[in-house]
Amino acid sequence: MKYKKYFRKTSLKQKNIGNLFLNIIKQKNPKSFLEIGVFHGVTARNVCELMFKNHGDNFNYIGIDIFDESNNYKNEVVPSKTFNNPIKTFYFKYIKKQNPYSLIAVEDLLSKFKKNIKLIEGDTNKIFHNIDLKNIDFIFIDGGHDYKTVKNDLEQSYKIINKTGTILCDDWNLSQALGVREAIIDFSRERNVNYEIVHERFAQFNLS
Repeated sequence: MKYKKYFRKTSLKQKNIGNLFLNIIKQKNPKSFLEIGVFHGVTARNVCELMFKNHGDNFNYIGIDIFDESNNYKNEVVPSKTFNNPIKTFYFKYIKKQNPYSLIAVEDLLSKFKKNIKLIEGDTNKIFHNIDLKNIDFIFIDGGHDYKTVKNDLEQSYKIINKTGTILCDDWNLSQALGVREAIIDFSRERNVNYEIVHERFAQFNLS
């Protein structure tokens, strides 16, 4: 499968990064997937398409995002929410009449899989510990990029993911968010779990 952008913004926009990401998912072949940082839902749609191809209706996807455009999270290195392409701006404003970075818009994009998905609006620093995710076998962390947030996401993921699961963190090499790398290194040392850097972009923890 090739990574599709679905006429929206995605953090995996660089050439071939999306395809490399899907290849990682394909190799792990999860049935129950959690994504932290849904944004426009592009990665979610690609992952759901892949799991549907591999497992039919026997899969689950959970996505968590703040869906907040205010300045409350300016320290989290939030991606730009405006399109450079005026056609996309026109499409969402006047045709879809949606904000692509909203719970409603992402639900619309994933409506094909509405029986298999659950979207949660909130800050993982506040809500992650209350979510029952014991059956999750793959977690993709691409939410807030502040050290505290990444560290929390890793700690909560480590507690809830099953014993053969995978945790994949995006933006290991993002110079604007050094807290990501620092949190990964500290988490690895404190929990005594190893990780590998994949494509100079992702930090992957295999917990098997």
